[in-house]
Amino acid sequence: MKKILSLAAALLAVSSAPAFAHLDPAEHGSLMAGFTHPLSGLDHMLVMVAVGLWAAQIGGRALWVGPSAFVSTMAVGFALALAGVSLPFVEPAILASIVALGLLVAMAVRFETVACAAVVGVFALFHGYAHGGELGAAGAVPFGTGFVIATALLHAAGIGLGLGIGRLSAGGVLSRILGGITALAGLALIFN
Repeated sequence: MKKILSLAAALLAVSSAPAFAHLDPAEHGSLMAGFTHPLSGLDHMLVMVAVGLWAAQIGGRALWVGPSAFVSTMAVGFALALAGVSLPFVEPAILASIVALGLLVAMAVRFETVACAAVVGVFALFHGYAHGGELGAAGAVPFGTGFVIATALLHAAGIGLGLGIGRLSAGGVLSRILGGITALAGLALIFN
């Protein structure tokens, strides 16, 4: 139990960096700006890793279908924003995604693969839209490519973490604790 609490405390400390502003995409619409964008905000990191953790909990085809659905639907949201399509409630949906995905991991909810893809896809649409909406006049292709790569890597990190934790004797409990921490961090961002 002491090891689990120590690991949870270490993960919380690592993930509790302040949510600071991203690079200004209007000025930095490059591959690197797109790549660093998801890595520079706590909201993005929490959701992307939670998707991977949840996929690892469910296992099977969900291991790749859930994260793939997120990345592809996020790209659709990005394209909608660039096309000038209006999407309401973007920021509230992004914040809700942190809490919801954290709770799905915390409660170890096991949806069918298609339902898992649908859930993450809905949230991904808003995340992608936010990326596209912040882009301004910057280069859409390099920026979009960068954030897609970073998102996929964060999903892979979540999957790796989930699979690694799953090998521990108390792995299921630890994954659920991480999900609870994610949900609480989402609530903190909402009320911050």
